[in-house]
Amino acid sequence: MTESGGTPADPDDSAAGGDETPDGSPHAERGEKPAPEIASENAAQDASERASQDTPASAPGSAPGGETRSGPRNGPGDDSSNGSPPAGSGRGPALDTTVRRKRHWLRWTALGASFVVLVAAGTGWWLYKKLDGNIRTDTSAAAELKAYEKERPASVVHDAENILLIGSDSRAGDNRKYGRDDGGSQRSDTTILLHLAANRKSATAMSIPRDLMANIPACHKPDKTSSKPQFAQFNWAFEFGGTACTIRTVEKMTGVRIDHYMVVDFNGFKDMVDAVNGVEICLKEPINDTAAHLKLPSGRQKLDGEQALGYVRVRKSIGNGSDTERMDRQQQFLGALVNKVQSNGVLLNPTRLYPVLDAATKALTTDPGLDTLKDLYELVRGMRNVPTDKVQFLTVPRQPYAANRNRDELVQPAADRLFKQLRDDKPLAVVPADQLNGDDGKNNGDGERSEHSQDEDGNSRSDKGPTDGESGAAGAPAPSPTPTYSGNNAATDLCKQ
Repeated sequence: MTESGGTPADPDDSAAGGDETPDGSPHAERGEKPAPEIASENAAQDASERASQDTPASAPGSAPGGETRSGPRNGPGDDSSNGSPPAGSGRGPALDTTVRRKRHWLRWTALGASFVVLVAAGTGWWLYKKLDGNIRTDTSAAAELKAYEKERPASVVHDAENILLIGSDSRAGDNRKYGRDDGGSQRSDTTILLHLAANRKSATAMSIPRDLMANIPACHKPDKTSSKPQFAQFNWAFEFGGTACTIRTVEKMTGVRIDHYMVVDFNGFKDMVDAVNGVEICLKEPINDTAAHLKLPSGRQKLDGEQALGYVRVRKSIGNGSDTERMDRQQQFLGALVNKVQSNGVLLNPTRLYPVLDAATKALTTDPGLDTLKDLYELVRGMRNVPTDKVQFLTVPRQPYAANRNRDELVQPAADRLFKQLRDDKPLAVVPADQLNGDDGKNNGDGERSEHSQDEDGNSRSDKGPTDGESGAAGAPAPSPTPTYSGNNAATDLCKQ
């Protein structure tokens, strides 16, 4: 009986795929290439691997001794036995290497791009947190104001905002070189009520003299005691009870609800000026003031932060030495600063905006409603489209106090009319003092005049039409005259006045 090991392979079984090689693949016919090799995408790589492994394939017939002989995997004439791809395949070692290098390059490019995106996002987040962390929050003032909520005025116009800006005159800490430090006592050197119109088409900054006589309510002092209600100069309110006492005094005086507040210190102001690379002004006469650390010639000057601080603080050695003239210089300088920021595209250039934001946020102490970078951004975004000629600066109408010529008092009814315009979000106009007191308009003798009228959007109209009580061509009442005050706007060129 013939053993099965010597029996030739059955052609039918081979066709059916019954016999397999040791690795589980079907036998190949002599002289033919196995099907898996033909189907492979990388023929050269498969041929190389199979040649090195020398995988046996069953061949028809048996070797002497009754054993089946294993022969070469590929039959005669098959070039794949030397590891080369079949002729006409279009593939080769060089092409396959190029493909692998291309894939390798694409992987590294994707990895690099992902890394750049992550670094940029991480840097942006770090910068945001840094700026956000610069801002200091005054929670004590918010708590004090909440305790007196019933006596505070209500908001009149939705979306209009009133922000009280307080310039700290403290000599404590880094500010000690600007004067004597009386135990770190707090002072209010500059106070400005900033009114932002509900339509964000105008902004009005009203200065309140520090020596203005005002009714200061009872306030809680830092030592936990309370001050008595009194009629005293305005900046005492800040010394008595800080920001909360100042806000309550302003609200009592004007009837305007203060929505937010910011306290700015000396060094912060300097850094903001340096961050915009200085601010240009014009001087009619030279300045030499040792107390303000300022020495400047007359003419056009570009002030850095230190010089700017001296300029807005100098008093006795320039002009008539009054606080009134100093406030005018402060307003003019702030207008020039606003114009510099807008005209140089700082708000739209991240590389130039960041130093300004860094300096500004370090300088600020705010209420909880403005103590994040997002809150400040929303505020600035609402103002960035306000034309510079609609960013107006003025001082509350005042005159020397009858009982003490070194103090001021409000001029009525001009002051109350101004406060009502702000409360009701109505337009007002400002002109230089020489125009206000000249022959080109009616001077009421109280720092105000009514020369023209405006519509609801603040557009100027002539007063030569119907008088009050009459109707225009359309039968509508003539618009009310717009009060005009002594002041300037951010578009004013100080060197052309």
